Amino acid sequence: MPFGLDIASPEFWLSLFTLTTLEIVLGLDNVIFISIIANRLPAEDREKARKIGLLGALLTRIALLFSIAWVISLTSPLFTAFGQSFSWRDIILIAGGLFLLQKGTLEIHEAVEGDHDEADKPLIKRPLIYVIGQIMILDIVFSLDSVITAVGMVSNISVMIIAMVIAIGVMLWAAEPLAAFIEKHPTVKMLALSFLLLVGVVLVADGLHFHVPRGYLYFAIAFSIGVEILNQLAHKRRKQKEAQK
Repeated sequence: MPFGLDIASPEFWLSLFTLTTLEIVLGLDNVIFISIIANRLPAEDREKARKIGLLGALLTRIALLFSIAWVISLTSPLFTAFGQSFSWRDIILIAGGLFLLQKGTLEIHEAVEGDHDEADKPLIKRPLIYVIGQIMILDIVFSLDSVITAVGMVSNISVMIIAMVIAIGVMLWAAEPLAAFIEKHPTVKMLALSFLLLVGVVLVADGLHFHVPRGYLYFAIAFSIGVEILNQLAHKRRKQKEAQK
């Protein structure tokens, strides 16, 4: 796989822009997960957890790129069950999807059924190392999917690395305001947790060879976000009218 860069070539800039955009979109679910799980920490540890999580995602992606032959081998059939062959990639996707389903369900339970009389308790339940461990587990799943997608689009490893560095930089910039927005609006948090459940279902389906085009997933997410934005605007207008009376 070539390393050289021809920055004067239009193909270089087109490939870089396309892959960077795709990496940002594919990283959306990762940022949402990190934002939600980091908000379970005390305030002084949240930014540290987000940065470590996203930098860990970058290092994982780059390491997988330099082990591309091994990554490709993960798609080779490992065993057959119920007339269906399974590879290491399938197993990782299924395990990651089930982890997301479990985590999303527990977070929804905590938000709806948790002890609301002790508001500070959720922030001290999870030590930093525990949260970072969960983030790194999901980083591996999301990174594997991201790297396989990148290899299928671009043949130059340098372009892949540059695209991933830019994408992670954008995520680092967006993670803190996104986390604050999710924490401020309970309905947005529930919507974000629903996204994680949806992503978990898609990962399990992919692992079972029922491919769901990501366009459907991101359309559902974008549509839900649009509806919630309209709800927030309508709520804000109602409050303004009530204040004027």
